[in-house]
Amino acid sequence: MVADRYGNPLHECTPETAAHLDRAVDSLLHFSPEVVQAVDDALDSAPTSPVAQSFAAYLGALGTEPDDALAARQRFDRYTAGVDVSSLPVRERLHVAAAEAWLAGDLLRAGGLLEELSLLCPRDALALAVGHQLDFFTGDAVRLRDRIGGALSAWDTADPHRGLVMGMYAFGLEESGHYRLAEEAGLAAVEQDPRDVWAIHAVVHTYEMQGRVSEGIGYLDARREDWSRGNYLDVHNWWHYSLYALEAGDFGTALSIYDAALHNDESAGVAMELLDAAALLWRIRLAGGDSGPRFEALADAWAARADPPFYAFNDVHAVMSYVGAGRLGEAQRLVADRRRWLAEGGPDSVTNRRMTADIGLPVCEALVAHGQGRHATVVELLRPLRRRLHEFGGSHAQRDALQKTLLDSALSSGRHELARVLISERTGLRPDSSYNWGARARLADALGDAAVATAARDHARDATAAASGTLLASSLHADTGTPSGESDR
Repeated sequence: MVADRYGNPLHECTPETAAHLDRAVDSLLHFSPEVVQAVDDALDSAPTSPVAQSFAAYLGALGTEPDDALAARQRFDRYTAGVDVSSLPVRERLHVAAAEAWLAGDLLRAGGLLEELSLLCPRDALALAVGHQLDFFTGDAVRLRDRIGGALSAWDTADPHRGLVMGMYAFGLEESGHYRLAEEAGLAAVEQDPRDVWAIHAVVHTYEMQGRVSEGIGYLDARREDWSRGNYLDVHNWWHYSLYALEAGDFGTALSIYDAALHNDESAGVAMELLDAAALLWRIRLAGGDSGPRFEALADAWAARADPPFYAFNDVHAVMSYVGAGRLGEAQRLVADRRRWLAEGGPDSVTNRRMTADIGLPVCEALVAHGQGRHATVVELLRPLRRRLHEFGGSHAQRDALQKTLLDSALSSGRHELARVLISERTGLRPDSSYNWGARARLADALGDAAVATAARDHARDATAAASGTLLASSLHADTGTPSGESDR
């Protein structure tokens, strides 16, 4: 019997194929671009392998790229047309069913099938990793945590890949609000495997969500050689660095990171990178900063994609870019296109239909209204959604741009009581955030309370100074002042 490194039997596989699949799973867990070649090698050596075929299908969907998903679906359909799926062993049958569901647009069913698979095979690292990403794309924080937590006891502490499983668990803990446990799990995972960029990312999230800016900068600096290049997550982790720079009041450093790592003339133009770029520029816009011509170039990149309806989270960031560039007509055309798509009808099993109807469209409309200065409309659209935004995916840190948009419009439209509540909520979670104290000062100004405004600005200044001191001492400035921008991606 041929089995993978975790002891799972492999149907229709040779030892050579098993080695390729082991290499592919290792690359997937490390977010290494090598995963593509490893899966291709597995398919070349065993084209009828259900696990290899399912793995290739997963890769086609993971990047949220419509063209890649379409190509993967066509290839997978050719495979399934020639095989009796019902005769496959249960593990392979569930992988094939999950891949088929995801390529058909049913992310929830795909995630559920992989959860069923993890019940039977808790040491199937491919099922855990892909299911974990599906939980992220659907914004299911509880399942993001418990899918991994439920399998963890099957992983012996001596297993070198247990740390990578712990890294996934750390992110699920963080998104569920268990920040201390998440930090501990993430640090332990990185200690076991310094190249675990997802675990590094989880630790960074815990600091972001608690407003521990100096610690976040210090941690990213200390691990910079492990995360900053040559993996699919390097741009996103640079984005996190730029968020810390904004909290330090350093727009210059944030924009330097943007130019070198997030978006430039050499960028591939993939959705995952463009949405990080849009999310940073939108935050700078909300803070009253000037990003120069960057929004215009970013809007061009989104327009060149001409994406069909595929993932509402991406649509929102495209609209951010259009609105930031002052191209409201293009933003409105995207909204109209998605509205037509919903009106045409289609299977309810397509997860993006619900995401678009319930969250994506009203959020896009709110962003357009913000660009038009119609702040009362922004509040009307976003306030009912503020505790439901997770339903269209992403992390708390990513969705915070929308929470800040709501707060900005509450202040701008004179909704002082709502602004007070929003600021109070934020300050309770991040008491040392310069942004939160700045918002409190802005509210106090609107209410004519000069003493409170002055005290809040003092708090904001102290928080900015603490973060700024750490940033100025960081390796980012000590080396060249900007990230190198070099990548093996």
